[in-house]
Amino acid sequence: MARVLVTGMSGAGKSTLLAELARRGHRTVDTDYDGLTLPDGTWDEPRMTALLAAEEALVLSGTVPNQGAFYPRFTHIVLLSAPLDVLLARIATRTTNDYGKTPSQQQQIRGYVRDVEPLLRRGATIELDARLPIHSLADTVESLLRAPDPSDHAVAASTLDY
Repeated sequence: MARVLVTGMSGAGKSTLLAELARRGHRTVDTDYDGLTLPDGTWDEPRMTALLAAEEALVLSGTVPNQGAFYPRFTHIVLLSAPLDVLLARIATRTTNDYGKTPSQQQQIRGYVRDVEPLLRRGATIELDARLPIHSLADTVESLLRAPDPSDHAVAASTLDY
């Protein structure tokens, strides 16, 4: 079994993908909602370290500035990506999260797509088109849960942190 991190911009479908994987019986953790993310927007390093030490089979989602420090502890790092217009349209209609509804937040998202997504892409072991049907994305992540480590994640954390 493997540990998989699903990352990507707001509106890419990380939470929806995790919900489908949980429905299929997989252990999932959405760091947007479980208290692993500190008020400054970073992961709580001691709690994250303990979680990853305790879980051999896990799908975790989130996008935070210090996630690169944890990349070596994941077997696969999945980047969910979609064009900016798709992300903004999804955010405008979602009811589970208010982030991205204001013009200033939408401008912030544009900046993240421009500046942060390339860093996420550099650290990803696979990139998935978030416009694909959710069952197809979940099938791919399930196959990763069974797959061996694809490479050494020895990319310097400083090149991944934003």
